[in-house]
Amino acid sequence: MDALNKRKEHNQELEDEKVLNKIKEVIKNADAILIGAGAGLSTSAGLSYSGKRFEDNFSDFIDKYGMEDMYSAGFYPFNTQEEKWAYWSKHIFYNRYDVGATEVYRQLYQLVEEKNYFVLTTNVDHQFELTGFENERIFATQGDYGMFQCAKGCHNKLYENENVVKEMIVKQKDCKIPTSLVPICPVCGGHMEVNLRIDGDFVQDENWYKAADKYSSFLEENQNKKLVFFELGVGMNTPGIIKYPFWQMTNQWSNAFYICINKGEAWAPDEIRERSICIDGDIGQVLEVLGNEERVQ
Repeated sequence: MDALNKRKEHNQELEDEKVLNKIKEVIKNADAILIGAGAGLSTSAGLSYSGKRFEDNFSDFIDKYGMEDMYSAGFYPFNTQEEKWAYWSKHIFYNRYDVGATEVYRQLYQLVEEKNYFVLTTNVDHQFELTGFENERIFATQGDYGMFQCAKGCHNKLYENENVVKEMIVKQKDCKIPTSLVPICPVCGGHMEVNLRIDGDFVQDENWYKAADKYSSFLEENQNKKLVFFELGVGMNTPGIIKYPFWQMTNQWSNAFYICINKGEAWAPDEIRERSICIDGDIGQVLEVLGNEERVQ
């Protein structure tokens, strides 16, 4: 039995090596790489919304409101703006300003930095920009923790929030901020909101539309070339933004190839199976192995 198990482990190692070598070959020969990044990428990078990280930083909110994780806490119906922004200032701080570039994102950047790449992401934590990916090659479709907007979207402008968020952190007490720090829309005088796509009032400012145009141009310029759709950590929460379009374009464009790495959710339709590689595993571990080899040119 031991010999049989060892043989199975050896065969799995050989299969894993074969798959990883295929990924390296596909990326090396690619004319362009479109990275599609979801929450699983940041989770692999250590930016988890639950567990010890949540418990260590939000113990007072857990005790008072019974919160279980940062994701569900984002929907908590706070009674006052003072309570809401006490929580959200910490949420923004620990996911946007208290973290630098993470190793997983660095590994990804090293893999593609010399290639013709573009990033399409639903993540709002600014990790791509912090790591060194060029702003001109990033389309963050769902917003940015570092920006405020009018809650009703009364005008098409965003406001940087770093200074006020940090002041909220320092001055909050008993899970409330001072009323003087509650953000107010400078145009309509109403409430402000984090620039996250949660409803129809999400503000798409001038920079959002510029990024959308650049994404469209990237696809148009590379649709007939060896284009790799490199999907990382995308689940089924909003599959219509990255996953489904990646599948459809891979199917439509004969020179395209689809790579998906995601723990627990890695698959491809039968129509593109022959031009796909799907790895059910930790993204960081896979990128680390790929990065240990000679850098893709």
